[in-house]
Amino acid sequence: MSLRIRLLSLLLAVYCAGGYMLTRRALEQVRPRYLESMEETLVDTSVLLASVLETQLDGGRLEPAGLQRAFASAQHRQFEARVFTLTKTAVDLRVYVTDAAGTVIYDSTGRDIGRDYSRWNDVKRTLRGDYGARSSRTVEGDDNTQSIYVAAPIRDGNQIVGVLSVGKPTTGVNQLVAAARQRVVLTALAGGVVVLLLLLVTAAWVTTPIERLTAYARAVRDGRPVASPKLPGRTLADLARAFEEMRDALEGRQHAERYTQALAHGVKAPLAAIRGAAELLHEDMPAEQRRKFMGNIAVESARIQQIIDRLLELSSLEARKALQRVEELDASALAHEAAQAVEPSFTGAGVQLQVQAAPTPARVRGERVLLREALVNLLQNALDFSPPEGEVTLTLGLAAGAVEFVIEDRGPGVPDYALPRVFERFYSLPRPGTARKSTGLGLALVREVAHLHGGTASLANRADAPGARATLRLPAA
Repeated sequence: MSLRIRLLSLLLAVYCAGGYMLTRRALEQVRPRYLESMEETLVDTSVLLASVLETQLDGGRLEPAGLQRAFASAQHRQFEARVFTLTKTAVDLRVYVTDAAGTVIYDSTGRDIGRDYSRWNDVKRTLRGDYGARSSRTVEGDDNTQSIYVAAPIRDGNQIVGVLSVGKPTTGVNQLVAAARQRVVLTALAGGVVVLLLLLVTAAWVTTPIERLTAYARAVRDGRPVASPKLPGRTLADLARAFEEMRDALEGRQHAERYTQALAHGVKAPLAAIRGAAELLHEDMPAEQRRKFMGNIAVESARIQQIIDRLLELSSLEARKALQRVEELDASALAHEAAQAVEPSFTGAGVQLQVQAAPTPARVRGERVLLREALVNLLQNALDFSPPEGEVTLTLGLAAGAVEFVIEDRGPGVPDYALPRVFERFYSLPRPGTARKSTGLGLALVREVAHLHGGTASLANRADAPGARATLRLPAA
């Protein structure tokens, strides 16, 4: 599991747990808050109606006849009130009045007149002079059958002569609560989507620099030239600099060791040949044979010089971290320049060279000198393995946003055992006819040039005919 997935999973788990707890708490608090608001309204209603009855006392005796007429009129009134998601078409208040003993003398429903309500909390506490209220359900545990009652005392002077209690079923409140809970859930889900997107952005913001640093470390491991990534934040920037310094230190040691070994390996055979020829020159021999040995010494000395020059050139390329003189180049013109550079060699060897341009213009970005030298090396390698009167083609093409320089010859091809090693330093195959080997540095130089330009170099045998196919693939400009 990647770091990004782990971080996103952790943040998502924390958000889901916190979001679940907050949403659950919010849903639990919706109904109590609605009931509190409902009860507060019932308090006002009960006090107002009790005050009306107090103005209608007849010698301290309760007279609810006026209240009864008002409720009868209200219950027959037709109306339609839209309260958010609730549509109300009838009065659902219940009002009853008791005397000082708690006996019901008026009930707006008409069903409990004469009953003793003195033990109900709303009546009992109000008769004691306290705040009286109760919540009752006709079906235990069913909130849809719940009603809330709030009572107010009816006073004659300082004496409580009765109680007026106002009740209201919670059916309408339950509908409002259900709608409110639905809105809370939808809001939580919408917020969850927004937070999820923010978490994705956060995870990418945190992990992208680390992934870039990981890619940089892998490029260093594979020996590919790559610039140190620019990372945000002081800590990550310090880490990138530490990686860069570590790379420089390691490459410095490895570079010296690698090129010391390479130089020793490369000059070992020429030095042995020079030493053998020098020892033989101390002996008496015909002048013609002496000239032959002197020629061998000159050839092997030139070979050593060539190895040193190529090593220095390769070392300079590998030490680079980026291109220096970058320009946009016409790929077709670049191919023709490389062909012109090797044309004398091809003419001398009797091998024909053909350049086939791409059907559409192709351009690359890079250093002209390096790219031309890479193509020259590939063309020279194809020439070395071409038979007399053979043919080498340099074809230019476009494929998936890249420019390809494909060089094909009609030589013997590359043995299967040698294909994985052709780009190694000093690895060289005997040339047909002479059995001589090159310095073994040309293809290694081509690979370094390709990597420096963000491209690749490959060598394989042709499938359509005898011979080899070398491909230099570069990003299109």
